Amino acid sequence: MKIKQAFSTRSGRMQQLASAVLTPALMFSLSLAVAPATAQIRIGELNSYKSQPAFLEPYKKGWEMALEEINASGGLLGQKVEVISRDDNANPGDAVRVAEELVSRERAVVLFGTFLSNIGLGVGDFARQRKVLFLAAEPLTDKITWQNGNRYTFRLRPSTYMQSSMLVPEAVKLKKKRWAIVYPNYEYGQSAAATFKELMKKAQPDVEFVAEQAPALGRIDAGAVAQALLDARPDAIFNVTFGTDLARLVREGQTRGLFKDRPVVSLLSGEPEYLDPLRDEAPEGWLVTGYPWYGIDTPEHKSFFIAYHKKYNDYPRLGSVVGRGLQVNSPFGRFTYRAIDHQATMGAYVGTTAVNLGRGVMKDFRYIDGATVLPSDAEVRKLRPAEAMQ
Repeated sequence: MKIKQAFSTRSGRMQQLASAVLTPALMFSLSLAVAPATAQIRIGELNSYKSQPAFLEPYKKGWEMALEEINASGGLLGQKVEVISRDDNANPGDAVRVAEELVSRERAVVLFGTFLSNIGLGVGDFARQRKVLFLAAEPLTDKITWQNGNRYTFRLRPSTYMQSSMLVPEAVKLKKKRWAIVYPNYEYGQSAAATFKELMKKAQPDVEFVAEQAPALGRIDAGAVAQALLDARPDAIFNVTFGTDLARLVREGQTRGLFKDRPVVSLLSGEPEYLDPLRDEAPEGWLVTGYPWYGIDTPEHKSFFIAYHKKYNDYPRLGSVVGRGLQVNSPFGRFTYRAIDHQATMGAYVGTTAVNLGRGVMKDFRYIDGATVLPSDAEVRKLRPAEAMQ
């Protein structure tokens, strides 16, 4: 049954209440799964909390705050909401086992979460097999909604294609021919590197990729990687590392002069989760995607910031925003989930890195609407499995 058709059988009051806080697909799932006598709605959440605390501790605070607000306003469909949260041990096999436990034992009617792209793909396939809705909050690989997409899986954050599409026009303006790439050797890094190369070749046909370094996630030999990139003598660098790998690469690269007079274009490096630990060692002048929470002057973000600071006595990170992904009205403004591929049109901020008062920040930033960097429906139909289009 199509979601739109299912909605027509529900009362207007129920639609209005649920759509205020949930995407249409999640509202549909809940309206079918929750019996009138049910005391509360159970939603399952799983993530790599132990392995990725820098991003996921603020993320958990974000969804906990959203949950508190939802229940304080009366819940969903007249029911209180409970989130059952589990750690997936940053392992795809464990993640699928946890997802099964949440659905079978805990009776969760919807799943959300995951951080690493390979785990998101595993849980997405589980959702397809078990016919349970899954909102992938953080995984960025394009396969989540395209090559491996299915009718039960939705994704919140801008994908590697979307974020690369935001950066490529600026990269072309640099007029650099010889590029080197460094990325973590797993699904996210591989996807980001491949997408950047593809988009750059279309935009700048004479571009050359003279070196690639793909260290294992969390185990970068930063000195060796920095030296290998330096030996290739690139005109510019595209970086996809994050977390502790990024911090190590920045420090070794600065020590060896890798970034001297050499532009760097970098995914995610403007996010406070990854800039903050570097403090005054943060790189300057990198072109990045990120979250400049200190400079976003919109009513939606002001409201979110005040509420977050009041509750936690801290400023939000991007994970804090992502953790509120069940809502269509977000701190970045209103967005939708596309019917064609279930990809959210949530955008990202693009700017350059700088150091201010001893800490890394973004400057000269602007928000790019995710809807402007997504491929057409016709292109998506070529990428997405036929059964996922039904």
